[in-house]
Amino acid sequence: MQDEYDLVIVGGGISGASLLYTVTKFTDVESVALFEKEPEIAAINSHHTNNSQTLHFGDIETNYSLEKAEEVKEGAEMVAGYLEANDSDREIHAKRSKMALAVGDEEVDRLERRYDEKGFGDLFPKLEAIDREEIAEIEPKVVEGRDPDIEMLAIQTPDGYTVDYGELATDFVREVEGEAGVDVFTGTEVQSVNETDDEFLIETERGWYQSDATVVAAGSHSLQIAKEMGYGEHMSLLPVAGSFFVADEGLLNGKVYTLQMAKLPFAAVHGDAEVHDQGLTRFGPTAKVVPALERGRLSTVADFFDVFELSPDSVLSYANILADRTLLPYVLENLLYDLPAVGKRAFLPHVQKVVPTVEASDIERAKGYGGVRPQIVNTETKSLDMGEAKITGDDVIFNITPSPGASTCLKNAMRDAEQLSEWLDIEFDEDEFREATIGNFPRGKDE
Repeated sequence: MQDEYDLVIVGGGISGASLLYTVTKFTDVESVALFEKEPEIAAINSHHTNNSQTLHFGDIETNYSLEKAEEVKEGAEMVAGYLEANDSDREIHAKRSKMALAVGDEEVDRLERRYDEKGFGDLFPKLEAIDREEIAEIEPKVVEGRDPDIEMLAIQTPDGYTVDYGELATDFVREVEGEAGVDVFTGTEVQSVNETDDEFLIETERGWYQSDATVVAAGSHSLQIAKEMGYGEHMSLLPVAGSFFVADEGLLNGKVYTLQMAKLPFAAVHGDAEVHDQGLTRFGPTAKVVPALERGRLSTVADFFDVFELSPDSVLSYANILADRTLLPYVLENLLYDLPAVGKRAFLPHVQKVVPTVEASDIERAKGYGGVRPQIVNTETKSLDMGEAKITGDDVIFNITPSPGASTCLKNAMRDAEQLSEWLDIEFDEDEFREATIGNFPRGKDE
């Protein structure tokens, strides 16, 4: 252990862990430290119960433009390639079918146009449009009990990676922990990051540390730290808590997404088999706006107001966003899903859109499941910022909520490694990095 480092990483979730792995393995950085406030790596939003456990390629995410799908696809293939090379026993991930499901003439027409006209079929050669009979072969429960006169279509691919991102983050750390110049401090909260003329002074529960460059990858807390340092003044947060419902019966073999609602930034409701237990089926997520940076932790309510600041611009931004005719009913509806008596009955129609025969008695709210996604609010435009939330300063990077952060964690780490190589005058071997990650992704005949 030392107290001076070339690089300090704040946050041991999937983003911080992937960067630690990338800079340690593929640069010649001499010393790097990672600080994580929890006793274990990836104990909050990266834990498998607190996210949708999906590796997003952009193929079945019907809210993605073709341009965003192209961007996300490369990042997802990096993660998938790493898993193929390092998790042959499938302890971290499962590979199953996944599909986007359209029910009814309007949805079928929309999905057909997406697949044929917008180029998604060309971008994803393994993606196929399948009819009712083919859907039933892959996912019998999706068709069973459904009106035979209602038209159905799905776009389906075998590249359905279901990932335990907590275990993946732990594996990244395990790969490099113990190497010379690498220190990992768990159970150590960073209390402040202080910028001087030529270095950073990091105040922690263990004492003070120095670094030449710093990357803050602490989720919602990244913006809190950024604001304390004078960055991100035009940003606030709309923290959105996701919850899930589960059925003990193995209803699905893989992952089935419904079509995304237009104008909503939140993930479409989907059903899938749990990553470590295919006999447990999960449905969700819901999306409830909460005034806290972490789910179930009252201490982070004060942290939220640190970021919110109760400024006129923040208040007006929230009012403008929540007054949207599509978003406001959606937010109010999602408040119902957590109510003990009526919650699951209110959510049941979303489940039945995936598996028609499910009854209210078949599902229960998943206790202890669900994290908080910090959706960025731009207080200058008074709107939600749908892009990547990264702030770059002088020798410091704040990764707040790159979307989809877990799926593109290695691509984000690659970009940060490129930036750090300039700041620290170190070499980043991108070719070797790509060979170790995306180079292992299994491709189809047409790719």
